[in-house]
Amino acid sequence: MDGLLGTLRNAWKIEELRKKILYTFLIVLVFRIGANIPVPFINTTALNSLVADGSFLGYLNILSGGALQNAALFALGISPYITASIIIQLLTIAIPALEAMSKEGAEGRKKLAKITRYTTLGLAVMQSVAYFILNKNQRTVYVFESGFDNFFVGLVIITSFAAGAMLIVWLGEQIDKKGIGNGISIILFAGIISGAPSSIMYLFNQLRLGGRYYWMVPMIVLIFLFLIYAIVVMTNAERRIPVQYAKRVVGRKMYGGQSSYIPIKVTMSGVMPVIFASALLSIPGMIKNFAYPGVLLTDFQTGDIVPIGFRILSFFDYNQPPYAILYLVLIIAFNFFYVAVQYNPVEMANNLRKNNGTIPGIRPGKPTSDFISRVISKITLVGALFIAAVAILPIIMGGVAQMQIALGGTSIIIVVGVALDTVKQLESQMMMRHYKGFLE
Repeated sequence: MDGLLGTLRNAWKIEELRKKILYTFLIVLVFRIGANIPVPFINTTALNSLVADGSFLGYLNILSGGALQNAALFALGISPYITASIIIQLLTIAIPALEAMSKEGAEGRKKLAKITRYTTLGLAVMQSVAYFILNKNQRTVYVFESGFDNFFVGLVIITSFAAGAMLIVWLGEQIDKKGIGNGISIILFAGIISGAPSSIMYLFNQLRLGGRYYWMVPMIVLIFLFLIYAIVVMTNAERRIPVQYAKRVVGRKMYGGQSSYIPIKVTMSGVMPVIFASALLSIPGMIKNFAYPGVLLTDFQTGDIVPIGFRILSFFDYNQPPYAILYLVLIIAFNFFYVAVQYNPVEMANNLRKNNGTIPGIRPGKPTSDFISRVISKITLVGALFIAAVAILPIIMGGVAQMQIALGGTSIIIVVGVALDTVKQLESQMMMRHYKGFLE
């Protein structure tokens, strides 16, 4: 902690870095203001009961920093941009034209960024329409007698939400240009952290009021602190495959002969599998809210017949065991899928052979690619199990303690990952200016 504070102190002494830090804070302040400016024609009091921590809307509400619950301008958060980025990233592998564009350097990346922004706009409009319909079904939108007035209400709500989502993308790009860290990640970080005080007050009230499981509150705090420590360790953990380069003579000079290694990170996929799994498992909850607006399982009395569709969709509620099991399986599956898309052992083996590099004890060619594939599979399994455990543990704790733990495993992984990445960027810029950072 002293090293981190020392790094921030040294960074503050540099005028250029000080301006970047202040600019980043200014953008975050604008984001928080936009997350509290309500869109007209929505009854936020009725909406608060709908957006519970245990629902799929509760997860989106955490990522948006409470803007969804407030029906604010930034209610959609950065979800449209994240989804668009994932779609374009996958299409880059499937479509040759996009793959060629990604290899064109800076110009290619600009074109892909432009395509991602247009995709974000399309997804933002679709999500705004879906959010408006959901609020209309839940009777949280003010209804007028005139059809034209109702059309105007829908147009204002949809336009406001879509414009807010695009404004967030623009704010993130400004941080990339003039601030510190990755802009979108910083905004996501700020949104999640903004919900931390309410989570702390909730646990404090549970301890003060002496509920049935109040004695578990200190245990929950200790587990969360341990999870933060474990995520930091696992994020920096890597398996190093040793590589030996052969000597070669070019003219009168000799090159090569040195030893190196290929770093394989344990959590190389990061939080992407968790986001994929969360998005997929949110679909049943969204369907249930559309098909059975405002209906809860407790609304059915002992003699009432629960509709089969409602019963099936309820299996995928956040606090149900099937949700936790599917969440675990999907995180592991998506982790392997994401790694398989990002890393090609055959291409890595060919690059080694072109550069006269070999792995000690392994023959070049197919044996090398098979060895790299086995190492990646083992490391991926370890990383997948760790990420799945971190994501699933808060759900289990909340079920056992019968508490609503808003700051779940997904949020912890995102917050710690963004914090580490931002500190590393700050440290690298300080190293360029010959300042001693906390890593030394």
